[in-house]
Amino acid sequence: MLRAVATNQLARFAPGLYVRLTGQTGRGAAAEEAAADVAGYFRRCVEDYFARLGLASDAADAFLAGKSLMEYGPGDLPGVAALMVAHGAERVCCVDRFPLVSLSEKNARVVGDLVAASAGRERERLVACLRDPADPRAGFEPTRIEYLVRPSGLSGLTDAFDFVFSRAVLEHVDDLEATFADMVRAMRPGALAIHLVDLRSHGLHRRNPLDFLAWSETAWRWMYSAKGVPNRWRIDRYRHIVERLPVEVLQFEATHCAAPEQVSDVRPLLAAPFRGVSDDDLAVLGFWLVFRKPGEAP
Repeated sequence: MLRAVATNQLARFAPGLYVRLTGQTGRGAAAEEAAADVAGYFRRCVEDYFARLGLASDAADAFLAGKSLMEYGPGDLPGVAALMVAHGAERVCCVDRFPLVSLSEKNARVVGDLVAASAGRERERLVACLRDPADPRAGFEPTRIEYLVRPSGLSGLTDAFDFVFSRAVLEHVDDLEATFADMVRAMRPGALAIHLVDLRSHGLHRRNPLDFLAWSETAWRWMYSAKGVPNRWRIDRYRHIVERLPVEVLQFEATHCAAPEQVSDVRPLLAAPFRGVSDDDLAVLGFWLVFRKPGEAP
């Protein structure tokens, strides 16, 4: 616990140093990842979004054509954003709490893999969003892919985007209410939002996948509040917030759940914020959320 508290203070007062020392990428530590695997991960993310929305590849291109997008928590390389541009998006604004973006040699190879695996108009659009197609380390054209580092994790923008997305990000934010309010404010009328939320411990449980909920809120914040680890809120908290937003919820669907015996075993150990959560809600370990802001797109 003392080590966790000490490293949390490092993350609070020197986030750039913390990121460098821990090798954080936004997908976990970087050492084990091959460039081809990272590129494959980005492609799967995009495919999952399109599949969840019921869009075939050609329909996805038509859906994204000319649209402005926002991604929360892109990590060290905005690979998903680049693929969205390749599929026809006009631009993508990436918002993150931490200065993770890195144009390292490895990430240059990831971009090269994304380009090599594309073809036709998709390839042309992807190459066009690079500052120097011959050298991916030069980065992306900021008019096509913009990377914003905000300590709050909030964009602060209004009526700016047609499509908002994130994957395994919302479970890390400090203030869910503020994040959703920022999101809806940044969406234009008729805009769509899609999020995959991972409610697991991210490696911070011991035996039971839910026993990380046994730490008191005070202890958890002392150990992890500045590190971007899970905020621990369960699906009931998200439901409570989303039900009060001026949006039309299209999908709110669990992806996987803990076993009933795991829920019953951890129930006596739960910290105060989670004791009132129903067994069904406590069991949920991840979910898809899709909603639309009312109104007609201009």
